[in-house]
Amino acid sequence: MQQQLQRNDQSLGDLFSELANETSTLVRQEITLAQAEMTKKAVKAGKDIGFLTAGGAVGYAALLAFMAGVIAILAYIMPVWLAAFIVAAIAGGVAYFMAMPALTELRKIDPAPRETVATLKEDAKWLKKQVS
Repeated sequence: MQQQLQRNDQSLGDLFSELANETSTLVRQEITLAQAEMTKKAVKAGKDIGFLTAGGAVGYAALLAFMAGVIAILAYIMPVWLAAFIVAAIAGGVAYFMAMPALTELRKIDPAPRETVATLKEDAKWLKKQVS
């Protein structure tokens, strides 16, 4: 009640000054929220990119080792070029299945700060209500 009486005694200039201060505080808080949300999404994307990179490196190493060993064995029963193509196809399939889960997860990430956009819309409605 005391605060309500105090507000009634404030001049229009004081009220607009208070509104400006509260609005700038609100904007700073929204920027902080957006930064936190984007950081969270960037960390998740970074992890998925790390797994994707590791999957690619392991796939490449598997390709080299597997090709060398299996080509040598298959060369006893078929031409070397055919053995090389068969081994390359198998190693490529393994690399594909290692990388696909990380790519799927990366596609699911929405880079837009949805929470911040929603609260900014709420803030705009609040500000319009305060001014009118």
